Amino acid sequence: MLIGVSMFATDYAIQIDDLAREAEARGFDSLWVPEHTHIPSSRRTPWPGGAELPREYSHSYDPFVALMFAAAVTNSIKIGTGICLVIERDTITMAKEIASLDRLSGGRFLFGIGGGWNAEEMEHHGTVFKTRFRKMVEQVQALKTIWTQDEAEFHGDYVNFDPLWSWPKPLQQPHPPIFLGGETSYTLQRVVDHCDGWLPRSRRPELILQGIGELRERAAKAGRDMKTISVTASGAPADPKLVDSYREAGCDRCIFSLPSAERDTVLPLLDKYTSFMQ
Repeated sequence: MLIGVSMFATDYAIQIDDLAREAEARGFDSLWVPEHTHIPSSRRTPWPGGAELPREYSHSYDPFVALMFAAAVTNSIKIGTGICLVIERDTITMAKEIASLDRLSGGRFLFGIGGGWNAEEMEHHGTVFKTRFRKMVEQVQALKTIWTQDEAEFHGDYVNFDPLWSWPKPLQQPHPPIFLGGETSYTLQRVVDHCDGWLPRSRRPELILQGIGELRERAAKAGRDMKTISVTASGAPADPKLVDSYREAGCDRCIFSLPSAERDTVLPLLDKYTSFMQ
């Protein structure tokens, strides 16, 4: 099982290029960053993780800019969004950003996506909370169209464009792998139908362990080979027994979360997490 790390790249934490070099030097498979364009000050939508929303949610760098900075100083570590809020982004511009990042990084980009939880945040981008997943699915389909066709065209309810030309194309073929976050049965079906991997959070580990079995069943029913679907457990606690259970259940990758903090706090955790590499 591969081991990666994730961190909110912020203006007050260890620089993302510094973290990338240190993570690569220790042999980590991948470095992931989440995103929020902003946090509405109304705070109407409760944070699923608890009562107080952590500071980093409103201080994070743009993920594609941060990951390009990380890619520029490394050679082998994969770089990923965990997750990218595609529903808050223009589809055509996003296709260009990802293709550019993938080519300039040497084909190291992993595209983790999700529908998001903050209703007023997405409303500021013109996205309706209740229909966000339908929009997300169309965006994924449209992205694939732009990446794989010389003259792309897409007409949907949420994404609509006439024939266009857009280069560069991603270095990875047919496109960078797409990982969908979430833990529901709806998520698992969307993974089978549209994605290359499942990216569940480890807040409730039992949902991951149960979900792997359900994912296999849904893949079999759809006639899809599970070898084409990877499972990445995100935000895992540093619990050897739990990590072993993920490995035995068939997880392909485990990601440990790092605090958005200075070097003196982050680097000892990197050293600790290397013990999980086998």
